[in-house]
Amino acid sequence: MIYHIARRSDWAAALAAGQYTADSLASQGFIHCSTRGQVLPVAGRIFAGQAGLVLLAIEESALAAPVRYENLEGGSELFPHIYGPLNLEAVRQAVEFAPGEDGSFHWPAALE
Repeated sequence: MIYHIARRSDWAAALAAGQYTADSLASQGFIHCSTRGQVLPVAGRIFAGQAGLVLLAIEESALAAPVRYENLEGGSELFPHIYGPLNLEAVRQAVEFAPGEDGSFHWPAALE
């Protein structure tokens, strides 16, 4: 399973359109994802205090587009990148992903 943090409004638009395309797909050529262990550090670094998010749990083997594990910023940690639109049938769950009162994120109980 890989994970992607999305704005709730973008996820709603994807449901209507039949596929999900993040802004990064147009600008960078892929959709940023994380492994389970990477989700909370990424959320804290990029989305601290932001509301209106969902966490997508994606079955990698069900993706129509290829996934590459890479670090394009020169670090050693590899992140999964989806090189194409995210087909909705690969999304096993979409759960609310809200920060706590202190602005930090915790793993959603719905994904345990």
